[in-house]
Amino acid sequence: MLELDFDEEITLRIIQESDASELFELTEKSRAELREWLPWVDGTQTERDSLAFIQHSLEAYDAKKSLNCGIIYNGKLCGMLGFNLVDWPNRVGHIGYWLATDMVGRGIMSRAVSGLVHYGFYELDLNRMEIRAAVGNRKSRAIPERLNFKEEGTIRQSEWLYDHFVDHVVYGMLRSEWE
Repeated sequence: MLELDFDEEITLRIIQESDASELFELTEKSRAELREWLPWVDGTQTERDSLAFIQHSLEAYDAKKSLNCGIIYNGKLCGMLGFNLVDWPNRVGHIGYWLATDMVGRGIMSRAVSGLVHYGFYELDLNRMEIRAAVGNRKSRAIPERLNFKEEGTIRQSEWLYDHFVDHVVYGMLRSEWE
């Protein structure tokens, strides 16, 4: 099982079936905030839905298509981070993340994303990292901006979010820029 210790407080590890209850509880207590920007929230109504997500994530990891990890902060699951997609032929990692509402503002996500980027470049030999966030999602956009990703453009009406389209800002980081 992949487990990455980024510092004394933050570990990233592959999400496991045994995490289903805790993952659902996190989703449930942050539902209103998560729903504003994430299209999967309404489809997560029970612990069984979280388990199905985990099972799908493990299958995708085994197939080397993605990497969905739990962010462990001081021993407790507090969010998710990973590569929603790994484009191996082009050596690109597409990063996605979310954090429980009560954990926002502690620098957890910036530190965790920084660690994942380092892992992607130096352990997986990727050449590019990409983060997309809705134009209006300032908290999510702050992460790549804080880590000096380049804002590369806007994709209009990139995502259907329940009852409307949202535009996405695309951020990129090249390995040569990270070094």
